[in-house]
Amino acid sequence: MLEEVVATRYVTPLREGGSLPGIVEADDLGTYVMKFTGAGQGRKTLVAEIICGELGRRLGLRVPELVTIELDPVIGLAEPDQEVQELLKASGGLNLGMDYLPGSFGFDPLAYEVGAAEAGRIVWFDALINNVDRSWRNPNLLVWHGDLWLIDHGATMIWHHNWPGAQASAAKPYNASDHVLAPFGPDIAAAAAELAPLVTEELLTEVAADVPDVWLAGEPGFESADEVRRAYVAPLLARAATIHERITLDAPTATRPSQAPGWLTERLPPRPKPAAGDDRAEAAARTGEEAGR
Repeated sequence: MLEEVVATRYVTPLREGGSLPGIVEADDLGTYVMKFTGAGQGRKTLVAEIICGELGRRLGLRVPELVTIELDPVIGLAEPDQEVQELLKASGGLNLGMDYLPGSFGFDPLAYEVGAAEAGRIVWFDALINNVDRSWRNPNLLVWHGDLWLIDHGATMIWHHNWPGAQASAAKPYNASDHVLAPFGPDIAAAAAELAPLVTEELLTEVAADVPDVWLAGEPGFESADEVRRAYVAPLLARAATIHERITLDAPTATRPSQAPGWLTERLPPRPKPAAGDDRAEAAARTGEEAGR
């Protein structure tokens, strides 16, 4: 299970995030970026943060350490900002903390070069968890001590918002054309060969066990928290085996223009056109376009 700490002081909000996370100090003398159960995105965002963040760490990707943080709503009484005060009052009990990386800065693809191997591992991982939030618009990558760190995995595994359709949703391809690391020539095949064998049922079960029962209780259609945990394991396990075959890294097309800036579209290789009469190539082209819709 994740380490549990107790919040002792609310320091400041981080207004870059839509859920209004904040920096807090805890009784272990650590400083954390805290994500709140009372935020509008709900508890499933925190579940995704734990499962995907801890899975990434176990696969060797750099993800800040996660903890659960017990929050006493009384901390919010002295907060002058009404919005923050209401959020703190609504988040009494267990919340999520991510180790604060002092001195880190947001990833800028124009200033920081990423190798094909590292780019491939990150793109493959994002495809596995269906991360829709690592684009050039919002990279969710930090540079700390010269290394890339992955943050903010709340917008992943969208199938857990509709469990009856989870299997079909998890079988969909992943279009990485606007991924912030697409211009760096990610080596998807090498990443799949390295990481896919590591994604076992045992590993996923271990990661899902880190989610507190209180965030899984009462899920419609499930009788227990452990049953919900098993529901997270199945689609990820199936997806890991073949998702590398369904990742597209295409240049913009007439039917799917990109809104990415020039530095991204210019660095992507042009999408090859299928030869006339080549049914397989034409089918592949259609698949690529459909994946981006």
